[in-house]
Amino acid sequence: MLLDRLPISILRNRFIPSRWDVLAFLLVLAFFVYFAEAAHGLTTSLAKLEATPISLDPVSLIGYSARTALRMLIAMVASLIFTFTYATLAAKSRRAEIVLVPLLDILQSVPIIGFISITVVFFLSLTPGRVAGAELAVIFSIFTSQAWNMAFSFYQSLRSIPDELQEVAASFRLSAWLRFWRLEVPFGMPSLIWNMMMSMSGGWFFVVVSEAISVGHTTITLPGVGSYIALAIEQRNLAAIGYAIGAMFVVILVFDQLLFRPLIASADWFHLEQETGLTTTETWALTMLRRSRFLNVLTRAFARLLRSGPKISRTVRSPRPAISGAKGSVLGDVLWYVFIALLLALAVWKTIAFVRSGINLAETGHVVVLGLVTLLRVVVLIALASLLWVPVGVYIGMRPRVAAVAQPVAQFLSAFPANLLFPFVVSAIVLFKLSPNIWLSPLMILGTQWYILFNVIVGASALPTDLRYVGENLRIRGWLWWKKVALPAVFPFYLTGAITASGGSWNAAIVAEVASWGHDRLEATGLGAYIADASDAGDFRRIVLGIAIMSVFVVLLNRFFWRPLYAQAERKFRLS
Repeated sequence: MLLDRLPISILRNRFIPSRWDVLAFLLVLAFFVYFAEAAHGLTTSLAKLEATPISLDPVSLIGYSARTALRMLIAMVASLIFTFTYATLAAKSRRAEIVLVPLLDILQSVPIIGFISITVVFFLSLTPGRVAGAELAVIFSIFTSQAWNMAFSFYQSLRSIPDELQEVAASFRLSAWLRFWRLEVPFGMPSLIWNMMMSMSGGWFFVVVSEAISVGHTTITLPGVGSYIALAIEQRNLAAIGYAIGAMFVVILVFDQLLFRPLIASADWFHLEQETGLTTTETWALTMLRRSRFLNVLTRAFARLLRSGPKISRTVRSPRPAISGAKGSVLGDVLWYVFIALLLALAVWKTIAFVRSGINLAETGHVVVLGLVTLLRVVVLIALASLLWVPVGVYIGMRPRVAAVAQPVAQFLSAFPANLLFPFVVSAIVLFKLSPNIWLSPLMILGTQWYILFNVIVGASALPTDLRYVGENLRIRGWLWWKKVALPAVFPFYLTGAITASGGSWNAAIVAEVASWGHDRLEATGLGAYIADASDAGDFRRIVLGIAIMSVFVVLLNRFFWRPLYAQAERKFRLS
């Protein structure tokens, strides 16, 4: 239409409704109608909810899918707010970084069942007898599967901002508010968007555990795809599992078209450089957002918010505040470290006192051995996933057209819950008399290996064109090209993905080391199976013991292996 070719300046001065306005209005109206309907259900009593059992009728999946998608979207918004605050504070404050980064390591390693076991009673007490508390518990559990890798990604981006961009911001004396929205967020946006997709997929991976909550004698089942899958597994209904896979595919496709593809296309403007003649990605949803006057009215308030606040800093900022941190006094540093040490000692003492009241020292040693077994699985699986996905990620990231095709496929595969493979895995292990300790292990990496792939794709796509051309002109080929060009460029991004994948694998052990299909139940030796059994029994002491030991393993692994590599990547491989 001729209207779509009119300049934006003309469209801003004349309100001429177009098909994009009609489409945008219908989409916004549908969203608000459904949101109002879902909010109306929050006042329903838990007794009424329990009286309405989950149905395996395929038609029921329409409403179940919409409710699951809404929970995941709310959790994603909360994760984004958490990322912008938590990661920014960790990157800019040296004292806060000492606490927040190790705490993030612990949080991403704590199994979702551990969060549910501790928080479900709290959320239910907020709205006694109502569904709202259960909904909050489910949304919080989904949030815990989304937020950590997003925070790590944004933290890594803030630590990697080139010096010249820092100096430009300092020269213009941008305020902290404008500096954040005009420099830091745009620089971290490409990596953050890919990790948002991974976070959404991570939510799908644990949605079965989230929507079908069972802790001791407390059982709550909310309508959704996760509870549908849990019932299908319990009844050994393969047809219902097939319907659930189809519903997941539709919801992922909707998110891809309406959310992630427009974000990826918009992120093209935030790359440090563009090749000559390379056109940015266009999608119908992004065109609608840009052409619709209706949506333009709705987004003006957010634009005003970004422009609000002081625009000029009264003091000249240092070129790299993200690395140097605050220059506090030696006495202040000592007092801060003493305070953190005392706080940590108090937490350890409380944990030991709680656990020792019902668990002896011999069982604690046994749980440590179980942790070593799970650690061995994590190390082997991360190594195998790295060997596979680093070359694939570099290949995809350096070819934008291939990335456009591979992105929805990888997103769907990463969202595939391990529970849906239980029928095949359990049946094969029982039929061929295989060892669960070996053949249940791949389920741990099923959903977390994609963190490595997605972050390597981002690193490869950010490879400077002049560096690529230098390699081509010097005819660097084979292993020399990987050693001198590709691997150094993607190494910081790979570490972000590997750290998150490692923590996610510990989290996935809770699902992967215990697999059931109907009345058949297989259990592998490991810390994840120990926590799963304790959660089923409602034994909070053993849940706390398992989570505490798992957290210790993750912190030690990150502190003595991943963090030194991360520091080396910042010093040696940061492009500045």
